[in-house]
Amino acid sequence: MVSVASVQQLLTPAFTVDIQKVENNARRMIERCQALGVQLRPHMKTHKTLECADIMTGGSRRCIVVSTLAEAHFYADRGFDDILYAYPLPFDKVDVCAELVECLEMFHVLIDSEAALAELTKRQLKDGKSWLVWLKVDCSNGRVGVRPEDPAALILAKSIADCKGVELAGVYAHCGNSYQATGVKEIQAVAQETTTATLGFMEKLEKADVRCPRCSIGSTPTCSHPIPDMARLNELHPGNYIFYDVQQMMIGSCQMDDIAVRVLTRVIGQYPQRNQLLVDCGWTALSLHSLGMLPTGYAIIDGHPDLKLVGMTQEHGKIEPTSGKLDFDKFPLGSLISLIPYHVSALVWQCANSCYSKKVLLPTQEGDCTLDLLIGYS
Repeated sequence: MVSVASVQQLLTPAFTVDIQKVENNARRMIERCQALGVQLRPHMKTHKTLECADIMTGGSRRCIVVSTLAEAHFYADRGFDDILYAYPLPFDKVDVCAELVECLEMFHVLIDSEAALAELTKRQLKDGKSWLVWLKVDCSNGRVGVRPEDPAALILAKSIADCKGVELAGVYAHCGNSYQATGVKEIQAVAQETTTATLGFMEKLEKADVRCPRCSIGSTPTCSHPIPDMARLNELHPGNYIFYDVQQMMIGSCQMDDIAVRVLTRVIGQYPQRNQLLVDCGWTALSLHSLGMLPTGYAIIDGHPDLKLVGMTQEHGKIEPTSGKLDFDKFPLGSLISLIPYHVSALVWQCANSCYSKKVLLPTQEGDCTLDLLIGYS
């Protein structure tokens, strides 16, 4: 465990990771997928680190999902392969994608339109390689993708399968609507709806003689509480589970003890006249994603349910008691306060963009080290 002395010496704000919880979260997800008999293709966007990617893939460095080409290059340059760029193909990045296809054994792209397919066909790949294309379907998530019940979805799948230099690698669905769930029952209802829609579309492809070897669905809530029908899928692609956060706890994905991350901040001001503490953690270190979502403000203040993070400027945070007078003697200048983030993916994005004095402190049994965090997210 990280020593008290080393924590006190940290420059704040500091993003800290409990590696034992990370390993436990990863192990449980691997075991769920093994029990279902499906492949786990973990998403990297939550953590953007080499160390967590190794833990999530069991050291294989194979079969991952990324959401940006910066992430794709980060992992490809460090020996990862079988990478799915799960973002609707940006037309200005076709050449960059082609370079990754040509240097890796498997680099997959995702599309949801005939126009995107046409852009791929303009770029012939070297060494006789084919584009590995996943069709994005929208199963009530309402973000991107073609609706599986829409006849245009089957037409597009046929176009991909019949296109020279292109292979239909799979069907991909995101259960993003599970983030509006309240409790396990609602999470599993979303999992069932998405699974049923995806499998139904796969049956349409089979009847139409369209070869499609894989179907994949995912979100941390649905993959944390899988349903039996998910065993009929080929892959699951959750990501946030490696850290979890307050949002996931509120949805019902995890318990407080599963949340592996904290942001440490220091008291830099005491203002009795307004019953308030000032800390060195603003929205650049935590994000404003939790606006209006928590009774404790923008985060949960670890060990202090009577405190609330009421506001943030770019670099400062304001903490007040939920009621009554604040005992300033308990929080002298320079003392540490631990924040449990609402949405860790937004927090890591901020971390990658500059606000933290350290990268990420990783407490281990052998001592402290820093994660190899992807810097320059884009």
